[in-house]
Amino acid sequence: MTSSHPPTLLRLVERCLKDDCQLAPGARLVVAVSGGPDSMALLHALHLQSKNFGFELLAACVDHGLRPEAADEVRLVERCCGAWGVEFRALELGLVGGANLQERAREARYEALWALAREHFGSEVFLATAHQKDDRAETVLLRLLRGTSLAGLGVLAPRDGALLRPAIHADRHAVLAHLERHAVPFATDPSNRDPHYLRVRVRHELLPLLRELSPGIVEQLVDLSEEATRGDAALGLNREQRQQLRRALLEPGRAIDLPLPAGLRLRRE
Repeated sequence: MTSSHPPTLLRLVERCLKDDCQLAPGARLVVAVSGGPDSMALLHALHLQSKNFGFELLAACVDHGLRPEAADEVRLVERCCGAWGVEFRALELGLVGGANLQERAREARYEALWALAREHFGSEVFLATAHQKDDRAETVLLRLLRGTSLAGLGVLAPRDGALLRPAIHADRHAVLAHLERHAVPFATDPSNRDPHYLRVRVRHELLPLLRELSPGIVEQLVDLSEEATRGDAALGLNREQRQQLRRALLEPGRAIDLPLPAGLRLRRE
């Protein structure tokens, strides 16, 4: 009797890049790396896959200026990039505490990463983040807790325009197994255990309870998100396009130049 093993992170990333992201040879890819386990595993996996896919790889690490440990995390990523031969850039944001800190940090981080990506590689560039399957399930639960539409459950797709999530089909066990198998170092952010954040409580309290009641809950939540994503995709617009349209409607004076399906383009000076 033979035992079947779940696919490794490396195999799951390879499939996602090929089937979901459909990267062309020579693609230029910036990977966002925090130094945590998910992003270090993704960076290492992309480094190993770069020869197979022939893409150019740049690792970018953001220090938000909020934690003294962040400087050590940046240096950890830099050392690993040096050992693996991956080009590296560090970014400093200098945020201050206050309301909606996590959301403000997220927006500032993405803005800085996209600016770096386009400055380094030009307009034809992809940004990869280390979201994985458990993150997707958690995000669905967060949307349900806060209230959302069916379309709002279509979260963290493998590809959203030029934003890629190559590890989205891997769960946390696959990530940790990859780190152990390849002796990849990583840092731990203490804020990921802070119960003041709702996502932390969902991760460490709600999701484990749901797993006790239904062991397949992560797969079920991911399937629900996939269904919502497919329904939303029928409109032919990706998330970035929807966001731009929403901003254009809310801000009549805002300039917009937005490619649309079927060769159409929406432009407002």
